[in-house]
Amino acid sequence: MAPNKTPLMPVSTDDDLPRTLQPTGWPRPLGYANGMTAKGRVVVTGGVVGWDLMQNFPETFAAQARQTFSNILKILAEAGAGPEHLVRLTWYVTDLEEYRAAGKELGRAYRETFGAHYPAMAVVQVAGLVEKAAKIEIEATAVVPE
Repeated sequence: MAPNKTPLMPVSTDDDLPRTLQPTGWPRPLGYANGMTAKGRVVVTGGVVGWDLMQNFPETFAAQARQTFSNILKILAEAGAGPEHLVRLTWYVTDLEEYRAAGKELGRAYRETFGAHYPAMAVVQVAGLVEKAAKIEIEATAVVPE
């Protein structure tokens, strides 16, 4: 009887990871990328909010953002992806002033969760979100090398 053979999985390299697009002469953006390029398997989340397993929301914007980031990581992990595979984050916030006021705490929560990887991002103020207690909802797109 022949022994079971496990197919070898390709080893990804830094060349396989998403790459930031930075046009020559443009100022480098802080906390996001102008664009990204990647090849591989696409992973897309729905709108992710900052609730816990019991569907409870923290009170502050920054705390909800931190929980949202954590929830995104858990979804990405289900696809074998991590923060280094993110190519786009679209943020929907109910109050831009609250978002701006939380800047330092928000940046710290982002770096502690996702590290120093900054994909293309957009922030849009909306009149409301489906979950009434939600202050933020984020859609994430990642690309995992094949």
